[in-house]
Amino acid sequence: MDERTKKIAVVTGAGSGIGRSVALTLAAAGWAVALAGRRAEPLEETAAAAGESADVLCAPADVSDPDGVTRLFESVRARYGRLDLLFNNAGTFGPGGVALEDITYEAWRSVVDVNLTGAFLCAQAAFRQMKRQDPQGGRIINNGSISAHVPRPNSIAYTATKHAMTGLTKSLSLDGRPYRIACGQIDIGNAATEMTERMQTGILQANGQLAVEPVMDAADVARTVLHMAELPLEANVQFATVMATSMPYIGRG
Repeated sequence: MDERTKKIAVVTGAGSGIGRSVALTLAAAGWAVALAGRRAEPLEETAAAAGESADVLCAPADVSDPDGVTRLFESVRARYGRLDLLFNNAGTFGPGGVALEDITYEAWRSVVDVNLTGAFLCAQAAFRQMKRQDPQGGRIINNGSISAHVPRPNSIAYTATKHAMTGLTKSLSLDGRPYRIACGQIDIGNAATEMTERMQTGILQANGQLAVEPVMDAADVARTVLHMAELPLEANVQFATVMATSMPYIGRG
């Protein structure tokens, strides 16, 4: 791809799971990709998997730290000069299997800090860059979840932040219109990653029983993100749901 037409992306949570899969798919399609995550080693593993010909930048950052987010986007601007895509993917489920009344304030706050505040900080930094660059504009894709629609048992912190992500997406879409900044959301159900390993051994259902749930390849999510990312800015996938076909979502509970 001509360097003058190469598109630039930031992928948060790029050291594993969906973030890694999306980063590799974008890189294979000719995008330059800044790999963001808290730990350098997993990012370097993602970069190695992308291959020597890929244009990737390992940029360790804690998305819940405002200064860290500022440094992340400054490093992208210094290297590439612009930004075309933010995949706002970093997230944490928080304490698993903990009843609502037993969740500590610290556990609640840690989920909100990463899933919601981190997504806001990255979107804000991307928005600033996209607004001032020439040509103006870009795209933000937020990683929601099936939990942006319906909860699992004992998931109040995660579910609350993913519902909030939908509001973030809608506000970004509205506020970005004058500046050619498009924003969409992908709600993912049971992609096979480290976070969803328990789906294949049995996970608590709304009726109190444990059940094994179907999963899908994370590459199917990545292909959907690539499609959303490569649309012209005059078109937008506002919300997309990509899920294992037979998972208990429709009719959950």
